[in-house]
Amino acid sequence: MIEFDKSLLDELLAKAGENPRLRHCLDLRTTPADTSQRILNALLPGTIVPIHRHEDTDETVICVMGELDEVIYDEVVLPGGETEMREVRRVHLSAANGSLGCQVPKGTWHSVEVKVPAVIFEAKDGAYKAG
Repeated sequence: MIEFDKSLLDELLAKAGENPRLRHCLDLRTTPADTSQRILNALLPGTIVPIHRHEDTDETVICVMGELDEVIYDEVVLPGGETEMREVRRVHLSAANGSLGCQVPKGTWHSVEVKVPAVIFEAKDGAYKAG
């Protein structure tokens, strides 16, 4: 059994500090046959989460500790056919102030900007692949 307490969150944040990417994920699946993604993701300020989207699934994000912004983008086609990403919305998540989470619809371009060390719970369809 895993207990989700401050000690565990502090341990995950310490491991994030040892990682050049400034983040660390704990896979919460209980068997290799589990085809969901359920992770605790410890994130430090300065981590870069590239703008990305999940084509086939919504993503649920719940802030367990700390503060971050979930940043939503639109892909804009420029004259000449090139594209760029433009920020259209920020959802501030903070465990302390009660703005606990959001659900990012499938196909939505998004990223995060970490304000203070944070741990989030992420859930979506499709097994987590460490990277």
